[in-house]
Amino acid sequence: MSNDDQYGGGAGYGEVGGTGQTRTRLPESPSDAYGTPRRTPRTSRSLVTVVGVVVLLIAAIAFANQSGDTPTTPSSDKPQATSPTAATGVPPVTDKSAGIPKGFPQDQQGAQSAATNYAVVLGSDGMFRKSNRHTIVDSVYTPDASARLKGPQDAAYSAAFLTKLGLDESGNPPQGNTFVTRTVPIGTRVESYSPTNARIAVWYMGLIGMSGVKSTDPVRTTWKTWTFDLAWSGGDWKVTADNQQDGPAPVPGDVAASSSDDISKAIKDFGGFTYAR
Repeated sequence: MSNDDQYGGGAGYGEVGGTGQTRTRLPESPSDAYGTPRRTPRTSRSLVTVVGVVVLLIAAIAFANQSGDTPTTPSSDKPQATSPTAATGVPPVTDKSAGIPKGFPQDQQGAQSAATNYAVVLGSDGMFRKSNRHTIVDSVYTPDASARLKGPQDAAYSAAFLTKLGLDESGNPPQGNTFVTRTVPIGTRVESYSPTNARIAVWYMGLIGMSGVKSTDPVRTTWKTWTFDLAWSGGDWKVTADNQQDGPAPVPGDVAASSSDDISKAIKDFGGFTYAR
């Protein structure tokens, strides 16, 4: 997604950035079938089950992140070298604005933390409510990028689009249903870095769908890589551009899909995370 097509957040709702947040170290088609098909077991001297998570595209993020002038294929100007990352013991940032972490250090770890936290909030249900969306965009993007994006985003999150997801024009689900949309980061990669600019890739799993007895858009999963171009602006890392591509995705697993009641209960019982390196 280029800086002209940041129309969504899909993966990583409730309050901006998720509810019940916990610190840790370290929006495809709504009509898709619910759950994950089971793999045929293979038998030799012992039964071997490969456990993984099968995933589908986060419809809200994919739809909202599209624009007419954006190429559908990944950019070919890849950096010559990348830097894998590992979990560290450095304490996370403690400051927040409207529930969104801020004050990231001006170093590689700070850039990684910023990109990962921004993936979480841009994938939250706050993006489906106009006032919350504007707050998120103002907090995450540079002033120039924010001013440029809010109009197209408002058009992308139209009443018709929200209706397709089962939401009303204000972005709220029907009574008795739970709208699920979360970004769950797995790891980061530094593609380029300088004290004033950085490109950070965030590998994540996403959840999207409506959980409810009468829902026709059951909660699904996806695996994608979200790459952020960051600039040091106003004493913090801010997004100037970003794009997404599919995968890497693990082998489909052998776990049967849970009921809508179980999914709704899990979403309410397990709060979302904020992230840091």
